[in-house]
Amino acid sequence: MGSFVPTAGSVERQWHVIDAEGLVLGRVATDASRLLQGKHKPVYTPHIDMGDHVVIVNAAKVRLTGRKEEQKLYRYHSGYEGGMRQERAKDLRQRNPVRMVEEAVRGMLPKTKLGEAMWRKLKVYAGADHPHVAQKPRARKITQTEVA
Repeated sequence: MGSFVPTAGSVERQWHVIDAEGLVLGRVATDASRLLQGKHKPVYTPHIDMGDHVVIVNAAKVRLTGRKEEQKLYRYHSGYEGGMRQERAKDLRQRNPVRMVEEAVRGMLPKTKLGEAMWRKLKVYAGADHPHVAQKPRARKITQTEVA
């Protein structure tokens, strides 16, 4: 008798909602990336997209520890010579808080076509409302130790 190896067609995807209000950004991103990759499933297979859909709400209220609010820089390039742009986390939070969470999660996913497929299953919203109620998402509770 051989080992059970799941196929792409046999994957059952669920929807999860993570409320990021008051939680540390890295902890939220780690949990979301594990769900997107499917590592929480007992039949996890690295070469198949086993992940679930993840909805993160209250991205604007996520917490950064230490002095990251003032010191952390988000960089991007326009594509032109000298086109490197950067902004601090506190400025990005005011302008586009969703991007902060998306970049944290994306950095934890594989940098391959499979990682892109996982990335497309992530939905991030700055407020508490989201349009995915019809999918009946499960609330995901993240426990974390208190960090100064």
